[in-house]
Amino acid sequence: MSVPAPVTPPTILVVEDDSIVRMLIVDVLEELEYKVLEADGCDQALNFLRDDTQPIALMMTDVGLPIMDGRELAKEARSVRPGLPILFASGYAESIDVPEGMNVIGKPFSIDQLRDKVKRILS
Repeated sequence: MSVPAPVTPPTILVVEDDSIVRMLIVDVLEELEYKVLEADGCDQALNFLRDDTQPIALMMTDVGLPIMDGRELAKEARSVRPGLPILFASGYAESIDVPEGMNVIGKPFSIDQLRDKVKRILS
């Protein structure tokens, strides 16, 4: 009888400049058994995105980032990885306009809201 190969959990790139918020999001996603890459800003995020050996199933980014905002980062991310699902986190979710194929979650969000949103995007 053969043993099924272990399923590799999807990798989520979390881009958030606030270290406490980033740590909380990462903890929740790891708790939900996702593999998580952390970036404190656009440069670090783009380094992960440009690494072809690094699978990334979803990029979750804050909208308000220094240097380049989350939407600009999303545009760059899509130029490197076309079709990459993107989830924006924003305290102004109702007023943010996101490109097609991208999603928004309002801050603050609950663990359940984050879990449901990520599952929906990745399914």
